[in-house]
Formats: sequence, structure tokens, C-alpha cells
Amino acid sequence: MMQLIKQMMQASWLPSRYGKAPYFWLMSFVMFAWKYYYLPPSTLELSLLALSFLFFIPLYLYSFWVHDWRAFLCIAITCALGLVWANYNYGSSSFIIFAATMCARFPNQKQAYWSFLAVFAAVIVGAVLFHFETFFWVPALIFSVPSSVGALMAENAARANQKLFRKQEEIEHLASLAERERIARDLHDLLGHTLSVITLKAELARKLFERDHEACRKEISEIEQTAREALAQVRSAVLGYRDTGLVYELRNAHNTLETARVEFLSELEIEKLPPAIENVLALALREAITNIIRHSQATRCEVSIIAQENNVRLRIADNGFPQHLDKALSLRKGNGLSGMNERVSALHGNFNVHIDGGVVIEIELPLPLSAKVA
Repeated sequence: MMQLIKQMMQASWLPSRYGKAPYFWLMSFVMFAWKYYYLPPSTLELSLLALSFLFFIPLYLYSFWVHDWRAFLCIAITCALGLVWANYNYGSSSFIIFAATMCARFPNQKQAYWSFLAVFAAVIVGAVLFHFETFFWVPALIFSVPSSVGALMAENAARANQKLFRKQEEIEHLASLAERERIARDLHDLLGHTLSVITLKAELARKLFERDHEACRKEISEIEQTAREALAQVRSAVLGYRDTGLVYELRNAHNTLETARVEFLSELEIEKLPPAIENVLALALREAITNIIRHSQATRCEVSIIAQENNVRLRIADNGFPQHLDKALSLRKGNGLSGMNERVSALHGNFNVHIDGGVVIEIELPLPLSAKVA
């Protein structure tokens, strides 16, 4: 039993967004004590008043959790309590004020306003039919208007804040999804390229094992170094830092293609590029070289990077063919080139893949004003 009472005491009686303010509003019932300052109450009156409060307080707390016909029932009962006590204690106008503020529980403003008008009308009709004193109905009508309007404005603000919080949560969720996609895309580019190089060097080491132990040892050493570099790059990608640069990727492409017995020709006519543009071009070059090793039988690869006055162009062309030529024209659907296209589009550039004696990838990115070539 004590455990049950403890759980009830720890339970939240009000929605958290209301805080502790509704408890302090109950202090307005001190208006009931004004009469007893002049006229001592009878035992019966005090008993009935205590029962009224014991009935009203749970009803009042319950009204914060309902927003349909049950809210209107709470309003009607609270208003009835005020009307019943009107001829016995003028402080009962507090019940009317609470009934008016309960009208703000309805999400629909029309329902809220109509409920308030019903409370207003009930007080006026009661004053006419039962001849309520002005000390009751005047405060009830005067103070219920600002109280209900204030409660309605507070409810609208709270609902607007809730919508804003939900929007912020959606934005954070979308941002986390975009970040996961970025990491997945970057890891695909990193690991796809590096694992292809490791596989290629491992195959070469296996072939050299019986013929040339020194060359085999060299290839195994390069495999170890490549694996270590891949680990460092994966860590950087997860942290969002990708600072390899075009020069590194060109050198890496040259070494990779040389190992694969593919002639590499490069033309580089650029100065310092903005980091975002250089990162996109470096990743595009990495993905293209990976595709050449995996899916092409090329013997030559040509890469040109030329910065003009308003843009920078990257062209990667090989003389090989994909393993399935009928799929070559839809290369954009591949995970690697799809990610490449997304990065280029994010910088408002142009991305093109076509077949011209092999696969040709062309990327054009606009240069910002501060980075344009003079």
C-alpha cells in the first residue's frame, strides 16, 4: 500500500509543458475566505465546501489531459459548481474563471470560443433567473475574459512550440541520415579503391612468390602500407575530414594503374582550388580509377584537369569497355558514380558519363569569384 502511494506521489499529475503554474492558480480560491472574515461559517457549509474542492481539484487536473467532449464535460461541471455556490459565497466566481480557462483545452479555436460563450451565457442566464448578486457575476464575467484569452494564447504558443520541436527533430533526423549517407558514400569510395589495389597487389605477389622473392616481398610491403593508409583514411572519413587532395590522388592513380599494367597519361593545369571543389574532384578521380581496375580491360587512361576563368574541368577517359556493354549507358545508377553525381550536383556542377572508345567521365564545376583564374 505504501509503495502504491509512493508511486502515485511520484507520478506526473500534469503534462510537463505546463510546469508548476497550474498548482499556483489554485490559490485564487482564497476569495472564498473573504466572506468568512465577516461571517463565521457553519460546520455544514465548511463540509460542503471541502467536498466541492475535493471534487474539483481532480477534475481540474484531469482537464489538462483531455481535448475532446471530456474537456467540455469538465467545463460544464466546473461552471455548475460556480453557479451552485453563487448565492452562498461570492468567491465561487473563481469556479467560473477556471471554467473559462478550461476552454483553451480544445485544439480547435472555434470550439474554444463557443465553449467560452456558453460559460458566459450560463452566468448571465443564471444571474437573471436566480438573481445572483453583482459581487458574483461581475467579477466572474470581467476576470474570465482575460483569463480565457491568456490561456488560449498560451495553449496556441505551446502547440506552436511543439510543432517547432517536431520540425527540429525531423531536421536533425534528416541531417543524421544525410551524414550517414555521406559516410557510407565516402567509405565506399575509399574502401572500394583501396581493396581493389590490395587485391591486385596480392595477386601479383602470389604470381611472384615462386619466381622473384625480392619483388614479392616488395609487393607485400606495399600491401601493408596501403592497408595502413586505408585505415587512416577511413578514420578521417568518419570524422568528416578528407584532406588528401588532387596531387595525392593523381600520384595514387599513377601507381595503381602502373601496377595494373595500364598506361597513365595526365594533364594538370590548375592552381590552388577551393577545398570543397578539390575534394569532389579527388573523390571522382579515385572512383573512376577504381572502376577502370574493376570493370574495364583498358590499357590506357587519360586524365586532364584544367581550370578556366569561370570553372574547372575534369576529364577521365579510358580505351577499355565495361564487362557488360549494354549496362554502360546507365552507369549513373552505380553506387560510386551515383555518389559522384550527388557531390557534383551539390556544388551546382555538371556531370556526364558516355561511351567514346571507352568510358568517358566529364565533370565541370563553377569556381567561386574569389578563386577564379585571372
